[in-house]
Amino acid sequence: MKYLILIYSDAESQQAWAGLSDAQRSEGFGEYAELNAELAASGELVMAEALDQSYSTIVTVRQGKTVITDGPFADADEQVAGFYLLECASRERAVEIAARIPDAQYAHVEVRPVLDLSGQAT
Repeated sequence: MKYLILIYSDAESQQAWAGLSDAQRSEGFGEYAELNAELAASGELVMAEALDQSYSTIVTVRQGKTVITDGPFADADEQVAGFYLLECASRERAVEIAARIPDAQYAHVEVRPVLDLSGQAT
């Protein structure tokens, strides 16, 4: 089953990373690289990406009219900073992987099952 792991960032988590020494930050990035390599080798990693938090676009369509709003949005307490898309045997395995994400020490990491809609009529 596929699971989406969302990595959130907020002011507190950003301060925590900013407060790390260069060596500590390098170690954190090394932990990400190690986790990514392990998940790729096991076949569980479908995709992982960091997201630019300085810019976003909200698109809504109301009564046939497209409305675009540019961000980031200061009223949001948290922003999605990155994600993993995994193919795991179980929710427990996805949670185990989420707990190994370095940002889990400073921010929220959410695990969501991906709906399998492949059997749905199109």
